[in-house]
Amino acid sequence: MKTLLVTLIFSSVFYNAQTRIIAHRGYWKTENSAQNSISSLRNAQQQQFYGSEFDVRMTTDGKLVVNHDEHINGFEISETSFSKLRTQKLKNGEKIPTFAKYLKAGRKVPAVKLIVELKPAKSVELENTLVQKALKEVEKYGVAAQCEFISFSLNICKELKKLQPNATVQYLKGDLTPQQLKDLGIDGFDYNFKILQKNPAWISEAKNLGLVTNSWTVNDDTIYLELKNAGIDFVTTDVPTQLKNK
Repeated sequence: MKTLLVTLIFSSVFYNAQTRIIAHRGYWKTENSAQNSISSLRNAQQQQFYGSEFDVRMTTDGKLVVNHDEHINGFEISETSFSKLRTQKLKNGEKIPTFAKYLKAGRKVPAVKLIVELKPAKSVELENTLVQKALKEVEKYGVAAQCEFISFSLNICKELKKLQPNATVQYLKGDLTPQQLKDLGIDGFDYNFKILQKNPAWISEAKNLGLVTNSWTVNDDTIYLELKNAGIDFVTTDVPTQLKNK
């Protein structure tokens, strides 16, 4: 009877843990902001969300910049030098930010995590260079404890764990089970919510394995509550204020 009671109490705590909110590409659905802009990061900091997610790419001359799409204003980032990109503007008029500028803005509010998505590159060698440069800048600006990493590239995830074993790294693609991630030494998953709807047991399986669980891009109240009731640790959303108090 005592064992059963402890199990029930543990289960209650386990499944009612608070689901925390990550602002997808920052909190950009506000006046004078834009996805992956410095203003979207500052907005997320002001709202005190768990974290602000942003996308990192590398120019042809090895500069790290923050932008989701492969192209900006007709320029393919990986095939363009930073000297040509530095004047390109986001939709709110801000110039495309460098990774360094983002980290410097982020470290002003240490309580808000910087969720760094390293975008896949055209070769393993370029991906490995991207990882090395990103970790070097994270170390330079003293934000290692504030940064968590995500990627669609399994190679990037593995390289991050190889070079920085203490970093929190989550895989995005959705094609690996929790056990496979555990076996690879990856810290958890950040899967599209549709993947988790097709595999509803993966959240509890991951938690039993000690993995971090996250889902993107959750903009619907009903889907959010389904994931929250399943015990997911985090959701990444374009509407963070809408979900914050659900």
